[in-house]
Amino acid sequence: MLVKVFANLRVICGGVSVNVEPDGDRVMDVLDKMIEMFPDLKDEIYTEEKKLKPFVHLYVNGRNIIHAEDLETRVKETDQLALFPPVAGG
Repeated sequence: MLVKVFANLRVICGGVSVNVEPDGDRVMDVLDKMIEMFPDLKDEIYTEEKKLKPFVHLYVNGRNIIHAEDLETRVKETDQLALFPPVAGG
């Protein structure tokens, strides 16, 4: 499954996209595998309670997971995921 990453997550993940083979079919499983691959990612995206930090957004096929089942959202191999960290600017 291909996950596009943005901003400082590209530095952590070594590029603009990451090929992930999760051990399950939920968004949480994809993120767990990514953290296994890139441990520094955990502090960038998760709170202590293993919830997405405020202003971290993850989209599945262009739809924010907060409008679906959040981290429990089911995904398929053909889905397109995009992970955005908090970004400041003006």
